[in-house]
Amino acid sequence: MARTRLITAVNEALVAEMERDPTLIVFGEDVELAIMGDTRGLVERFGRDRIRNSPICEQTLTGMAVGLASAGFRVVLHLMFNNFIYTGMDAIGNQMAKLRLMTGGQMELPITVIAGYGGGNGNAAQHSDTAYPALMNLGGIQVAVPTSSADAKGLFTTAVRGRTPTFFLEPAGRGGDMGEVPDGEHLVPFGKANVLRTGTDVTLVAIGTMVRPTLTAATALAGEGVSAEVIDPRTLVPFDEDTVLASVARTGRLVVVDEARDRCSAASQIAAVVADRGFATLRAPVRRVTVPDVALPYARNAEAVLIPGPERIAAAVRSVMERQLA
Repeated sequence: MARTRLITAVNEALVAEMERDPTLIVFGEDVELAIMGDTRGLVERFGRDRIRNSPICEQTLTGMAVGLASAGFRVVLHLMFNNFIYTGMDAIGNQMAKLRLMTGGQMELPITVIAGYGGGNGNAAQHSDTAYPALMNLGGIQVAVPTSSADAKGLFTTAVRGRTPTFFLEPAGRGGDMGEVPDGEHLVPFGKANVLRTGTDVTLVAIGTMVRPTLTAATALAGEGVSAEVIDPRTLVPFDEDTVLASVARTGRLVVVDEARDRCSAASQIAAVVADRGFATLRAPVRRVTVPDVALPYARNAEAVLIPGPERIAAAVRSVMERQLA
């Protein structure tokens, strides 16, 4: 067990999988320069036959990923920022998500798409979105959102070895977070949430970058006598409904914290699932803590107002503690 940065854990997993599988290739925007850090050293180690920079044309890149995978390669495509998913959406929505169905299961697409998401770093509106709600709606696409170094390594390895197109979304600008990572081979199963903190009064489901401020809020609330259970879903597709529902059945309350915009967010889906399958266990209305329905600004002080922090999360918890369903 060693302590390493989240982004370094992804790099280590990528090196291990490239050594393990000679059909695995990596291409995308500035993968040789490794601006994000996750592809550092790959071109020197594996050469330009397997590591290739590409033009900044996401519509072409996503189409290339489908073509390469259908030709027998295992593909890692780096899109840099998840806003660029929008410009590559044709191949994502109409091919990656649908070709297995449209070929009667004859075509599998082992594609892992890496992209950084989220604000807080002054990257402005076109580089700061949290775009996983658009992916969740497609069907046929898996979505992984790691929050720790160990999960980053384990989820990435699971994604790369799978046969289903998967988006592996990294916390942009926050890949320097340190954490312990198991030595050797490490896989984390999709669709299995991680209970980070147990509690009896309220369930907090925190997605990706929202885990840290949620844990901070839970610690502060404990000083007020509120016992909060904190759950990290780890993957949004597939989503571990059972763990969340079991927690809500014990606590009777749910707050979902999500860096996506409020309308049609992942938080909206999770709230709907609990309302549908766990309504009888709720003792108060479900609350969502999200980003308002606006583009994130360049100015960091303005960003900070929009992105959920510990104070907003704690306030939402206090509000559900005061409410009770009739």
